[in-house]
Amino acid sequence: MLTLNLYHVWSLVLFFMSMFFLVLCLNFMLLDNSLMIEWVLYSFNSVSVSYIIFLDWISMGFCFVVFFISSMVVLYSGVYMGDYNYGSIRFLLLVLMFVISMLMMIISPNLVSIMLGWDGLGLISYCLVIYYSSLSSYLAGLITCLINRLGDIGLLISIGWIFGYGGWNFMFYLGYYSNLVFYLVIISSFTKSAQIPFSSWLPAAMAAPTPVSALVHSSTLVTAGVYLLIRFYNYLIFMNYFFLFISIMTMTMSSFCANYEFDLKSVIALSTLSQLGLMMSCLFMGLVDLSLFHLFSHAMFKSLLFLCSGVIIHLMGGSQDIRVMGAICMNLPITCSCFNIANMTLCGFPFLSGFYSKDFIVEVGVFDGLNMMYLMVFYLGLSLTALYSIRLSYYTLLIDFNYGSFINSGLGRSIYYMKYSLILLSIFSLIFGCVFLWLINLDMGFLILPPFMKILSLLMVLLGVYSGYSMGFISYLMPKKYYFLNGSMWFMYSYSYSVFVISYMYSLNLLKMMNWGEYYGGAGLSFYLVKLSNSVQVMFLGSLSGFCLMLIIWLIFLT
Repeated sequence: MLTLNLYHVWSLVLFFMSMFFLVLCLNFMLLDNSLMIEWVLYSFNSVSVSYIIFLDWISMGFCFVVFFISSMVVLYSGVYMGDYNYGSIRFLLLVLMFVISMLMMIISPNLVSIMLGWDGLGLISYCLVIYYSSLSSYLAGLITCLINRLGDIGLLISIGWIFGYGGWNFMFYLGYYSNLVFYLVIISSFTKSAQIPFSSWLPAAMAAPTPVSALVHSSTLVTAGVYLLIRFYNYLIFMNYFFLFISIMTMTMSSFCANYEFDLKSVIALSTLSQLGLMMSCLFMGLVDLSLFHLFSHAMFKSLLFLCSGVIIHLMGGSQDIRVMGAICMNLPITCSCFNIANMTLCGFPFLSGFYSKDFIVEVGVFDGLNMMYLMVFYLGLSLTALYSIRLSYYTLLIDFNYGSFINSGLGRSIYYMKYSLILLSIFSLIFGCVFLWLINLDMGFLILPPFMKILSLLMVLLGVYSGYSMGFISYLMPKKYYFLNGSMWFMYSYSYSVFVISYMYSLNLLKMMNWGEYYGGAGLSFYLVKLSNSVQVMFLGSLSGFCLMLIIWLIFLT
């Protein structure tokens, strides 16, 4: 009897789906078409409940990116997640459910059906983060889930508010909504895209398996907020310097923290946070096409970076500390080549994917007249990106081998199907930016800048490269508090506890209010429901007249 490996089957299915969406995207882009499909689920008099699918080149392009990366991750997971057993099948099903939730969010212009996909993303990402069933995984999953709940609350309020305008299909009413609706959606998207002050969940979510990090925490879940803002885009509201400041601060803070982090996956997670800050700042400068462009190109090279780090961790005996790595390129030449490609693309090295999007964003920002402070922080973010990327390459690839001798034999093992997904993603990381730039005609813009401003971004990248290499030879120069600050994400966890204490400081009974979940949540509700049912039961077990009276009251109430 022929038995099929489900990982390989679903990888092929997802790959062909991605090619189908790519053809659709190119067709819609060429003909400048969009298609809306309405499926009426229930209709009674004037009440109609329908599910709407909206297809245009933006949604089709994002579907292609999601399905392509999912196919590579599923192929990779067939080896990474160990033997073909019930646990690995559960993992595969969770990943497929995640892809379906993402698809529901992408193709819908209706806020209620977007909420279904949005909630599905949050719930399944929680299940994936706690996959290893340890205490640290559970706590990380709890932080992830609770912060994402805040965004769900904002979207639920928006759903109620928007219904007052006549329907939930927000694309028809973008010019009519109150500013407060847009602000609610922006803050809800900030929770999913981990902007300040909701940044602490993204590095914590690295407790998940590495394929999950490659799919969920680099290219799909965290970019869902950016995609929602692109759909809700309104120039009058989004040209906002306050939100621009928050996104630029997110970019800078995460870049600083990545330079003082020694966990391989945490460094890459913080670099994802930095790129999310860049996408958001791009949106709030009014460059919506460039934000989408960077979202697509970033998804390709960041998933490649995570998958390469997964191979390194897998073959280093599960160690994630970059200080005990080194000289890995001697044993893993293909993986290290792909790792270097992804790192250089992240830095914005000329003529790779990241260069076309990042350099263009900075040049258009300069051309549009950003003030000096924003400009300086933007260029600082560019150089810091190069700095932590080179530091990562230095610790993992350039220095001498630092691990125990017993692991040496394991490093040279074959990585089976993993290398195919790495090579395919590397090809896309090399060519995607250039091809996409030509396809959507972004290079038709004509920017005139002085020669110094033109090469300044390249100079800042080179400065970051030099500084990153030099950091390997520099001892501690700053006070200890400076390293504590950057090592703990600017004390982001501590702030959340302070907000909790302040919010209940002014209550009448502090000790009672600290346990408000017991009193007013599920425990209190179940207690009063039991009391109510007991009281009703006592009434019905009493005299016959009392029983008849209660029966008459209920009949009157029902009629």
